[in-house]
Amino acid sequence: MNLYILRHGLAVEPEASEYSKDSERPLTPKGERKLWKIAQALEEQKIAFDWILSSPYVRARQTAEIVAEALNIHKKLEISETLTPAGSTKKLIEMINRREPPPEDVLLVGHEPYLSQLISLLIAGNNEIRVTMKKGGLCKLSTESLEHGRCASLEWLLAPKQICLMA
Repeated sequence: MNLYILRHGLAVEPEASEYSKDSERPLTPKGERKLWKIAQALEEQKIAFDWILSSPYVRARQTAEIVAEALNIHKKLEISETLTPAGSTKKLIEMINRREPPPEDVLLVGHEPYLSQLISLLIAGNNEIRVTMKKGGLCKLSTESLEHGRCASLEWLLAPKQICLMA
């Protein structure tokens, strides 16, 4: 299985926001433009997904929707509370493992520090590896058997600027 982990794009800052809840903050116009370019790069690199799972927070959902639209896979997008900042990595992994048929390529869209902690958990078995996921950054992990612990290999971790250069 390949797990692709995408941090949401540039969003409205919390301090300068008229949004009362963090979960309501949307992508900025610049964030949307950059994500379209990232999605274009995914398409050009022939990276496809069997399933897209996103946090319900507006900025993450918008990020996932842009990728789904660009790759024409709207029906493969689902929303899950397990990808919120307070979500459970254990429940996320159980959810992925229960999926029938088992997915080969999964895109997870969410937030920091949750995503970095998930990457560390899957490659090291703990939260001790420091991973920096930029907004719009993308990581690829591969695993033979997804477990809540050390089970995956880091294939690559790209900053959004690097991804955009591939478009």
